[in-house]
Amino acid sequence: MTDIRNHIRTLVEGIEPFDNIERDHIAETLAWVASGAPLFRITSPDKPPKHLVSYFVLIDPEQRSILLGDHIKAQLWLPSGGHVHPDEDPTETVRRESREELSKDAVFLRGFDRPLFLTSNVTGGLVPGHTDISLWYVLRGSIHEYIHYEKRELQEVNWFTFDEILQSDPQIFDRNMQRFVYKLKAWL
Repeated sequence: MTDIRNHIRTLVEGIEPFDNIERDHIAETLAWVASGAPLFRITSPDKPPKHLVSYFVLIDPEQRSILLGDHIKAQLWLPSGGHVHPDEDPTETVRRESREELSKDAVFLRGFDRPLFLTSNVTGGLVPGHTDISLWYVLRGSIHEYIHYEKRELQEVNWFTFDEILQSDPQIFDRNMQRFVYKLKAWL
């Protein structure tokens, strides 16, 4: 357990904070990891009440577009992703969930197989009240490819341009989505 905890700490420490919110989320996460508290969800939806998630954001950099799914439980447009299994490397979670949710092998954008962004979110929707610590990874995609998606989790998927996300009502997305897009634009 110590090895995976140290690995997660290293992943989190490697994230360059975009703003003070992300800086606070990183500090909170590092303190949580160091505390010895459980990191992985054991029982759905909220045991323990704070647990680790890997988001993977499918990006078409040429079209400056992001694939989001209309998530049934969260009732928001979200990137794909899933809960990190006990003692699982969060990067492996991305590979596993990409195959499960989108029937697609994960291709990390620019070969960058580490998280670009980190958030701490109290959940809402149909399963409110627990905290997801989310590591955001970026994968390469294309608006021209057919995307098969997991219909038990998502009502539909859609490509959104960066500008559409930034100009839309932020309440239809993960509350950190617009901040992520600003960080992504600077990173690209």
